[in-house]
Amino acid sequence: PRVATPRLLHQRPSPPLCARLLTRRPLHRPPCGLEPRGEGYFLAHGGTRAFKKDAKSSVEAPVSPTTITDIKQYLRTKEIPFHDGYSCLHTPSIFVEPSARRDSFSLFVDKTTGQFLCKDTLVEGSWEDLQDCLEVMQKEEQDFLSPRVLLGYPESVEEQEDREWELREVQRIWSSSVPFSDLPEDEAQLIKTMFQITKISNATLKRFGVRLFKPTKSLVFPWFGGPDSSLKGVKLLSAQSTGTDKVIYNEATVPKCNSYYNLFGLPLVGRMDAEVVLTGHELDTLAVSQAAGLPSVALPRGFSCLPPILLPYLEQFKRVTLWLGDDIRSWEASKIYSRKLGLRRCSLVRPGESRPRPVEALDRGKNFGHIIKSSIPAAHKSIVSFKQLREDVYGELVNTEQVAGVKWGRFQELNRILKGHRKGELTVFTGPTGSGKTTFISEVALDLCMQGVNTLWGSFEINNVRLAKIMLTQFAMQRLEENLEQYDFWADKFEELALYFMTFHGQQNIKTVLDTMQHAVYLYDINHVIIDNLQFMMGQENLSVDKFAVQDHIIGAFRKFATNSSCHVTLVIHPRKEEDDRELQTASIFGSAKASQEADNVLILQEKKLVTCPGRRSLQVTKNRFDGDVGIFPLDFHKSSLTFAAPIKGRHKLRKLAGKPEDDEEEAGEKEVKEVKKEKAAKATKTPRSVKKGNETTPQTPQFPCVISFG
Repeated sequence: PRVATPRLLHQRPSPPLCARLLTRRPLHRPPCGLEPRGEGYFLAHGGTRAFKKDAKSSVEAPVSPTTITDIKQYLRTKEIPFHDGYSCLHTPSIFVEPSARRDSFSLFVDKTTGQFLCKDTLVEGSWEDLQDCLEVMQKEEQDFLSPRVLLGYPESVEEQEDREWELREVQRIWSSSVPFSDLPEDEAQLIKTMFQITKISNATLKRFGVRLFKPTKSLVFPWFGGPDSSLKGVKLLSAQSTGTDKVIYNEATVPKCNSYYNLFGLPLVGRMDAEVVLTGHELDTLAVSQAAGLPSVALPRGFSCLPPILLPYLEQFKRVTLWLGDDIRSWEASKIYSRKLGLRRCSLVRPGESRPRPVEALDRGKNFGHIIKSSIPAAHKSIVSFKQLREDVYGELVNTEQVAGVKWGRFQELNRILKGHRKGELTVFTGPTGSGKTTFISEVALDLCMQGVNTLWGSFEINNVRLAKIMLTQFAMQRLEENLEQYDFWADKFEELALYFMTFHGQQNIKTVLDTMQHAVYLYDINHVIIDNLQFMMGQENLSVDKFAVQDHIIGAFRKFATNSSCHVTLVIHPRKEEDDRELQTASIFGSAKASQEADNVLILQEKKLVTCPGRRSLQVTKNRFDGDVGIFPLDFHKSSLTFAAPIKGRHKLRKLAGKPEDDEEEAGEKEVKEVKKEKAAKATKTPRSVKKGNETTPQTPQFPCVISFG
């Protein structure tokens, strides 16, 4: 259900997310990843959170989208002075008395969304909310408004109790933590060795306020914020050994992950500092500060997200160096975030052997000054030479696996063909009516979301509640209606996924959908958008009486969005009507010409309706622009968990399409298939299944080798 919009002083149409204090109201207990055990706590690997409706889980179309030109024109009509910043407009705060304003331009308006934030009072809200306030001021001839004029939703008793409990929990963890200066030297050195930070000095740890929480042997990173620089939250970091020279870090935050907006290291930045190094981890910030002597801050959730609410705190810097990690994913995130921050002031540290992540660079004794000075400017001209692309090409050759994209955990055969899920691509997916397209693509998207791919679902055919139920069942791998006592456990874990849903249903206008997608990419750093399906947008378009021209226009719009937003778009399209005994082809896609041309990948869910044995369904990849590999593999549907999975017990090869150069591999695969068939025939005790064709009965030949269990 949609949350009702609170009434403002001057009511006007406004988006569901109205203005409220920046200090979010926590809605959970216990904190993310932190669970009680005896007198202490242990750090859960994946993190948990109590199931509760989150307003951000549903993404709605922005109401009356605002452009930067509209914002500037409105401010001029109200005679409000402003400075044009990198990603925000700076104006005098209307929530502070003129005599008490420390900074005459402390209210920031986001150029993209119109959202505003007052750094002095921490009041935030939408562009419509700010317009309401300005009109009230003008009508009542006031020179400022009280911050309480824009109140959020009234707290329920449960919400108030949760908020107070979290505040107490933050203070309890912090007071129970021990500064490194108070630890015995041998114990401090042991902890540093466990976290692989032996080169970071106690002085650096003390300056940033890092402590040790002994019950879980976790490092505690504080969040000091607000006008009074009070303690607003903590992040706990634990280290898990892998048996190699690497360690796995597990994080837990109080308050919850989605309410944790800490730029770690920001209190140490001076008001006159003009340069900052933006990192993806608190340990990297410690390393940069110690080795380079430069102001450095860390993103609250690593390189996976840069919340727009943090942009005002980065406006003072004339130069921002993004050093987010040492792999391709952090490099791609750097390029995306430089657009949010302003291309002309950003430079990026390209990953490489000579440029590892900061904490590793410190351990290897690298020259931080040289690495930062050799960073690449984010802004570039429209035409580039190979000299400018040379390092990028080399980086793709060195990091072949990472360039291929995020790997699926449940669909290894899909990894073999497509190699991975990549940003900026368009995937067209089709299959017969009733074959399970939505169920299959929801599991494929869920698999990626579990690997850290921020996902936005646009389901126009089935409502979000039913879709969420399907995905939760696939996530838990069981029918929760038969195990209701486990619902909260799985819902807690499922809620932690970066998964969002559009609130559309039925036919929609393509412009509205694209505006919502762009809005979600900016706010939530969405990497994957699923549109199910294209036919539900064609009825709203009046470009031409020719439905194929309408479809071509829509596909072209999604192609452009995927490229410009560096976001993968999966588009579900119904096929044309085919006979039940015929396999679908690329030409079977409705209006296939434009769809197959624009798509980077074409996936077809094949279904043999006259077959009931394993191998009835299969997934066929008929186009793969990344490296050209195509093929087909069987799928097994497990009704109890609503999941698809290719057989793993039998030995089978991917069947290559005819006419491809991999003939030798195909022949080897067919030979192995024959061996498996012979082995099955020797053990078989029943006659093969048959299918009636007219008055004749012919044995049904399975397209794929049946799975043989040797258990």
